[in-house]
Amino acid sequence: MSERLQAGDTAPAFTLSDADGKQVSLAEHLGRKVIVYFYPAALTPGCTKQACDFTDNLEVFAGAGYDVLGISPDQPEKLGKFRETEDLRVTLLSDPDHAVLEAYGAYGEKQNYGRTYQGVIRSTVIVDEQGKVERALYNVKATGHVAKLLRDLKIESA
Repeated sequence: MSERLQAGDTAPAFTLSDADGKQVSLAEHLGRKVIVYFYPAALTPGCTKQACDFTDNLEVFAGAGYDVLGISPDQPEKLGKFRETEDLRVTLLSDPDHAVLEAYGAYGEKQNYGRTYQGVIRSTVIVDEQGKVERALYNVKATGHVAKLLRDLKIESA
């Protein structure tokens, strides 16, 4: 199991393909806070709810100085379909080999209905302007997570 990040850790650098195959790196966001959220699979009910919640609040986060990046093991083509189907505006990144998921502690042992397996642990990591981890939240719920994040970060929603 990969190590979970703690506040104060340096956020692992990454460069991944977005839904259009364009390379996006964490370094491009230095000077802004970044919400990096990890989700198991595009076009599934929980992940759709979470991505729609982030999209609905994208301007609120941006106004408070936050960029939002969603990362899953899905291929860019599937992320593009997800974006089009759900009219998403959040940046979706592809990590098919789980390298970034593991570096952030968002991939590991999970249990579902008594079965143990390896998979994506729904997580959110908030990175500050200098690239340090401000908060690392693991095993978050898809529904209500964005609203809780807004409250915890003391960001006023519209």
